[in-house]
Amino acid sequence: MWNIIKRIAHAGIVTEPGPLPAADHGKDVGHIQQRLLAILGKALTIRMVDAGSCNGCELEIHALSNPYYNIEGLGIKFVASPRHADMLLVTGPVSRHMAQALQRTYDAMPDPKLVVAVGDCGCSGGVFGESYASCGRVANVIPVHCTIPGCPPAPVDILRGILSAVSAHVEAIPEPANRS
Repeated sequence: MWNIIKRIAHAGIVTEPGPLPAADHGKDVGHIQQRLLAILGKALTIRMVDAGSCNGCELEIHALSNPYYNIEGLGIKFVASPRHADMLLVTGPVSRHMAQALQRTYDAMPDPKLVVAVGDCGCSGGVFGESYASCGRVANVIPVHCTIPGCPPAPVDILRGILSAVSAHVEAIPEPANRS
């Protein structure tokens, strides 16, 4: 055991340092967070569905929950039931076996329904396209309001996509009539 400890002490830390963020990356995340809070003013609940992806997009979506992005601090959280969701976040090309499950998830959501396709596969079918095993892009199965391209898209791009989907959705809602 002492030999192992000597080797560890002699070698030191052998991992590579993490990549440095771009200079405007922190400001960009802060701006997106401020806009989301200004638009929402309350919580946004998201149901995420993997319709047949390689899990690259899921890793980037899960990164939104780390302390750097802190998506829950914005009042945005992921829920297990589509009945509690305001937004449906779909990744991957829709496999034939997932088409019915995705449609049922969409149908279970309360109105108004907001759907965002994440990644190149969700937006266009990606390298898989349409085949005997794949329906292709998400829009071939359910209506999509916003797409976030990239293979996989960075977490900040996913935040931008959520912001643009929510912004467009809020602008489409008519203001209530003033009853004074």
